[in-house]
Amino acid sequence: MELAWSFFVWSAGICLSVVLVLQLLQVKARNSSRQLPPGPPRWPIVGNLFDLGKAPHRTLAGLVQKYGPVIWLQLGAVNTVVIQSTKASRELFKNHDLTYSGRTITEVMKAGSFDQGSMAIAQYGPYWRKIKRIVVTELSGSKQFNETASMRKRSVDKMIQWIDEEAQAKGRVCLANFVFLANCNLVGNLVLSRDLLDPQCKEGAEFLNAMEGLMIGGGKPNVADFFPILKWLDPQGIRKKMEKDMGHAMQIVSGFVKERIAKPQSGERKERKDLLDVLLEQEDTREDEPDKLLERDMISLILELFMGATETTSSTIEWAMTELLRDSKTMSKVRTELAQVVGENRRINESDIEKLPYLHAVVKETLRLHPPIPFLIPRRAVEDNNFMGYFIPMDTQVFVNAWAIGRDPDSWDDPLSFKPERFLGSDIDYGGQHFELIPFGAGRRRCAGFTMGHTVLHLALGSLLHCFEWELDEPITPENIDMEERLGITLRKNVPLELVPKTRDVFNKK
Repeated sequence: MELAWSFFVWSAGICLSVVLVLQLLQVKARNSSRQLPPGPPRWPIVGNLFDLGKAPHRTLAGLVQKYGPVIWLQLGAVNTVVIQSTKASRELFKNHDLTYSGRTITEVMKAGSFDQGSMAIAQYGPYWRKIKRIVVTELSGSKQFNETASMRKRSVDKMIQWIDEEAQAKGRVCLANFVFLANCNLVGNLVLSRDLLDPQCKEGAEFLNAMEGLMIGGGKPNVADFFPILKWLDPQGIRKKMEKDMGHAMQIVSGFVKERIAKPQSGERKERKDLLDVLLEQEDTREDEPDKLLERDMISLILELFMGATETTSSTIEWAMTELLRDSKTMSKVRTELAQVVGENRRINESDIEKLPYLHAVVKETLRLHPPIPFLIPRRAVEDNNFMGYFIPMDTQVFVNAWAIGRDPDSWDDPLSFKPERFLGSDIDYGGQHFELIPFGAGRRRCAGFTMGHTVLHLALGSLLHCFEWELDEPITPENIDMEERLGITLRKNVPLELVPKTRDVFNKK
């Protein structure tokens, strides 16, 4: 029996190796007659998988000097191109945006059928255009955006209150958790017309843990993505774990949605439609679905909005505070500006944001050095094409290394230093028109929540700096603060930032 099992395993291994080799030979034969971009030597079968290291955004950035800004990788059976300079990103977004408008959908994104309702990873087409139009109109349209200013202010004010209460009770706070909760409630109001969480509620801790699992698991390299023939095996168990984490997160969101549908108006006339109202009214344009959007799709989309709003904002604010606490002069400058523009008699309002150029510069510099999604969301070539003199086959996966582009020495002086002053008097911003700074992406697949994210980042960070004095928790000092990164779907601090806030007089002002 044991001999028979050994023979079976040996035979299966041989067959699998033959299939993989044939796949790679077929790809090589197809591409051999045309010039691919340069890249590091590839191992048989696995290609460049072992070249990525624990921090692929850093590892690949280090290859630019040897191979140039457009690098070819063979990740198992998956053709991959990495874009790593301002010049190359400009060429991609200005001249090849439609050609690279497809998405690479990983196995973990299929967990819970999340990909079926997602906007960010939907393939370019009628469904994506429809959902993006709805989201942009309802969250960023000028009329709707102005109407929701009070929601953003209330969410930030509650965050400030929670931080003060936590500081009085425990002396220190984990900053990112409170930014996360505030943004959850903001999305909850925009989507479901209600606050969802507070620091003491059980759902808040569960949702935070579920989101943490999604963001970490979603960024793990998965052998099944590199060798599609192995999908059914799920050799690392990543798909199985993500089914659990995704299922838990979707269950929580589903509970919010079902409660909202069951009690749509609580007997009172609503002042405004929320996003769920609008989604429930829509007809689906996909031929393989019923007339109405499936509840599954709505839950996926709403979960995606929570993920996008909470993770990117909390990560960016945590990195901004880290950089400011390492540089007392920069901290002093931004707080002096707040005191001069906002004053000591009230808190910051959205109308103040455009009058705070140094705060803008701090946010830009943070996003330059610490883009929340270092490779953006991978694109896919929808047809064979020529890119900067190189042949790129259809279905090639495309990584845009925003982390490396933010450190491109051809675009930035002293690129490794945190210097907000570089943006003073500069028209460079991250709206998608300046390709040296693209934390939100660019082109037709730029982040749909850009306007909301931009406003909340400045309002929340400005409020934190204006309402509190901040100190590092001993024995941490500006010189030894941990700057290690943890790469999941987003680029978080490996060690969460714990701080000691001291309330200022302006805290009691509205």
